[in-house]
Amino acid sequence: MLPTNTIHRGTMSDEKQHNSAPKLLRTVLEAADELRVGRSTVYELIRTRQLETIKIGRCTRIPATSITAFVEQLRTTAA
Repeated sequence: MLPTNTIHRGTMSDEKQHNSAPKLLRTVLEAADELRVGRSTVYELIRTRQLETIKIGRCTRIPATSITAFVEQLRTTAA
């Protein structure tokens, strides 16, 4: 039992539930993993504005929708 003056920060099951929600933003490394390319390639896609980014403080994040749109664009131009 938790003492009344202790802050409960969640249980492992709470963390699993939180992690099962779809992520709206990806890190550069997560985007690289999802696209199966290297980190440098993701930075090049960002530099050439093929991937949209969002800055949160000093962090660069890539919207999941931007990754999906990039892949769809590749599919339509390849067809």
